[in-house]
Amino acid sequence: MRGAGGNRGDGAGAMSGATPAPVARDWSTPLELLGLGMVWGASFLFMRIAVPDFGPYALVEVRLLLGALVLMPFLWRARALFPARRWLWLAPIGLINSALPFVLFAWAAQRAPAAIGAICNAMTVLFAALVGYLFFGEKIGPRRALALLVGFSGVVVLATAKVSGLAIGTAVAAGTVAALLYGVGANLVRRHMSGLPPAASAAATLGCAALWMLPMALNHWPRQPVSVASWASAIVLGIVCTGLAFLVFYRLIGRVGPSRAATVTYLIPLFGALFAWLFLGEPVTLQMLLAGGLILGSVAVSQR
Repeated sequence: MRGAGGNRGDGAGAMSGATPAPVARDWSTPLELLGLGMVWGASFLFMRIAVPDFGPYALVEVRLLLGALVLMPFLWRARALFPARRWLWLAPIGLINSALPFVLFAWAAQRAPAAIGAICNAMTVLFAALVGYLFFGEKIGPRRALALLVGFSGVVVLATAKVSGLAIGTAVAAGTVAALLYGVGANLVRRHMSGLPPAASAAATLGCAALWMLPMALNHWPRQPVSVASWASAIVLGIVCTGLAFLVFYRLIGRVGPSRAATVTYLIPLFGALFAWLFLGEPVTLQMLLAGGLILGSVAVSQR
């Protein structure tokens, strides 16, 4: 190792009188953000494909189990940081931040195009700010307050929309409640899981969520054979869109910070709508575009 250090010193001395070399542009961060937006956008497509065969409870159980298994090595490595008393918070956080919103989004996917859930998901950032203000004494400021009003107006526009002549208000309501639960969960995670390895924490909460969902999943397990396409969608949803996506997201947070990592929020509805249109032929209406613009615009304003 001393030789390596010496080489670095010689290099620094040689460059001391020279013009500094230009810093290489970091292409990995935008590429990872783009890839993560594609993966999480595709999750709404996979839910739409798989939920007719599985139903929401069984599908979410498969998703949670596979996601937890992918991340389990990180929890095992950090097991000393997870004494019994810590699980008293991990269990309810798993219910609020994973089990319930996953079921609500899957339920919505049975009743509306994939883009609807993807658009509602973008409200998570606004709900996190609102919950922090109402229950945890955080300041919200006039800009964020205006952003919340604009975002909620987008939800109203979306809830009153019709797709192929069918009302989608109940699906929008389910997606909005799911985003609200994500906002509550984000505040609980910030206050009760700070200082813990994020991937290990995610494994713990996903595992708890899987236990919460197990009775409902067994009770509603599909009686008819599940198609290959639905099984493939469920497996990709669990391994790629949940387990591996969490790893990439936490790596981004560690490298560029939570605010910049959260910009992936803008990409999820775009890819969700695009994939649903490309692979399922689902329409993207003018009202959906207007609602998406209002919600994403409000999120952008709230993060400035």
